[in-house]
Amino acid sequence: MAELLVDEETYLTAGVHIGTQVKNKDMMKFVYKVRNDGLYILDIRQTDERIRLAAKLFAGYEPKDILVVAQRQYAQKPAAKFAEIIGANVVAGRFIPGTLTNPSLPKYLEPRIIFANDPSADAQALREAVKSRIPVVALCDANNRTSYVDMVIPTNNKGRRALAFIYWLLAREVLKARGELKNDDEYKYTIDDFEAPL
Repeated sequence: MAELLVDEETYLTAGVHIGTQVKNKDMMKFVYKVRNDGLYILDIRQTDERIRLAAKLFAGYEPKDILVVAQRQYAQKPAAKFAEIIGANVVAGRFIPGTLTNPSLPKYLEPRIIFANDPSADAQALREAVKSRIPVVALCDANNRTSYVDMVIPTNNKGRRALAFIYWLLAREVLKARGELKNDDEYKYTIDDFEAPL
């Protein structure tokens, strides 16, 4: 077993593994177990592995060619902070229809890859990405359908702390994959820097 990017306790404290009570069959392979209260618990080892893969993937793109989309309230701040740190574009909040498909829009964008916070909340962005043949990486909870997602990062994509943690960790790993950080100690951001206000 490879060592985790951060210790297991940090993952668990952030609530990254806490799924939903509704599950989608697409996500069953990422479920570790079902709790007595019917809550699906996600496998943090798979989350960890997917963060490594996604970081390497993003590091292979020019920062300006990456678009981060996050409509959920608690995802907007961490997504924007992540985009700022790695130099990506971000649409935090409402995604204007046509952003990826209508060149006459003032805010038209032509990303080469999309990072979505939630396939259901960010469905408009995903539909346009598919039409425009842009690959999609997405944070997916136990209840998400993954039909439009090219790479799934299984995680709680609704909780404030879980979102802050995932974006914090992924930003660090992207910088490391690019060679901009030599080690974790050089990373000057904290999880709190990413956390949305209540």
